[in-house]
Amino acid sequence: MVTRSRLKSILTGLALYTMAALLVGYFGVNAYTGKYGLNARQELDQEIIALTSELARLRRERAESEQRVSLLRSDRVDPDMLDERARYQLDYANPHDLVRMNNPN
Repeated sequence: MVTRSRLKSILTGLALYTMAALLVGYFGVNAYTGKYGLNARQELDQEIIALTSELARLRRERAESEQRVSLLRSDRVDPDMLDERARYQLDYANPHDLVRMNNPN
C-alpha cells in the first residue's frame, strides 16, 4: 500500500512537470516561429526596408512628374517642354535632329 501511494505521488509529480515542460515548449516554439514570433519580425523588418525604398523611389518619380507638369501649365508654358511633348506625341523629328534608334531586346 505504501509503495502504491508513493508511486502514485511520484507519477503525479512527474506528469505535472511533463505537462509544464510541454506547455513551456509549446509557447517557446510559437514565440520563435509563430505569426508574431522572432522570424516573423525579421521578415517584417525586411518588408519595411523594401517598402521604404519603394516609397522613396515613388516620391522621387512624383516630384519629377509634378515638375514636368508645372512646366506645361497654361499660364506659363516652357517652349522647350512644349516642343518635346509635341514631337513625342506626333512622332515628329526635325531634319536637323540626330535620331538614335534603339533595338528593344
